[in-house]
Amino acid sequence: MRRWAALCVGVGLLAGCAAKPGPSPTAPSSASGSAVPAPASSVPPAGPLGTAAYQAELTRIDKVLAGPASRLTRVRTAEGLSDAMNTLAETFNTVSVRLAAIKVTSRLDAAHSLLQVRIGVAATQLTGLADETEDDARCGGVAYTSQNVQRQLRTNLGSALALLQQLKLTFGTTLPNPGPAPKEMRPDSGDVLVRRGPDGTGQLKITNGTAKDVAVSIVTDGQPPGRPQVMIYIRATKTTTVKEIGGAYHLYFKSGTDWDADTRKFRADCAFKKFDQTFGRNQGWQVNLQPMRGGNADTTEVEAY
Repeated sequence: MRRWAALCVGVGLLAGCAAKPGPSPTAPSSASGSAVPAPASSVPPAGPLGTAAYQAELTRIDKVLAGPASRLTRVRTAEGLSDAMNTLAETFNTVSVRLAAIKVTSRLDAAHSLLQVRIGVAATQLTGLADETEDDARCGGVAYTSQNVQRQLRTNLGSALALLQQLKLTFGTTLPNPGPAPKEMRPDSGDVLVRRGPDGTGQLKITNGTAKDVAVSIVTDGQPPGRPQVMIYIRATKTTTVKEIGGAYHLYFKSGTDWDADTRKFRADCAFKKFDQTFGRNQGWQVNLQPMRGGNADTTEVEAY
């Protein structure tokens, strides 16, 4: 059995018990949905198509993608984002069938083949990452997560769009373009992000034995996790010590990637946990944020904070 190591320095060992995973939040069902639009004509034009005729086809397909693609910019919930991604993936698959039936001249063949491949990649990734992206939206925000999806979509299609452009062909004009991603402001290990409330004599040594950065919140007994006495950032595999902790407290920690300094949250791949026991006032403790055999403390998953 793997538990989280927690030793009370000079006070005695905490009693251990079986791990108690926290309840998973129930996601509300999404009432939104839409039929996948199809190209105006199910019968491809006679080929092989030259530049002008092929451009007309690409323009027609762009219009088909316009509605499903624009939904990515209008979603307001995590479930809505997942639904929009799946709908766009289905539309890409419909478009892929249409493209596969089109014959082009030898001059356009390489670009035409690459476009089909990259559309397939985009559809597969949209479907495969829909659930994961839904989770990211709950911790990093729907708008920000949706913009990341839009950027990845353009990356997946980028090589095909570039080759088409070399041939003086235009495609992808209806795809949203959120611009470059903001620079990540990753704090240094040991940076104190929040410090409030009276000082005390408590001390806590924290080892982040995981492969992810964490933000640890020392929360005075009786207070919500969103209002910590101390919040400190600890990079993966690093150790730091917090001193002058006042009173009894609970220990929360959140992990993930892509730190948002304004909201003090991870935007992706996030998890939220709480040590089950209360840490006594004026005591020295050390904890290792890594499940291990022989650990003597248990944690529970908690809702995002």
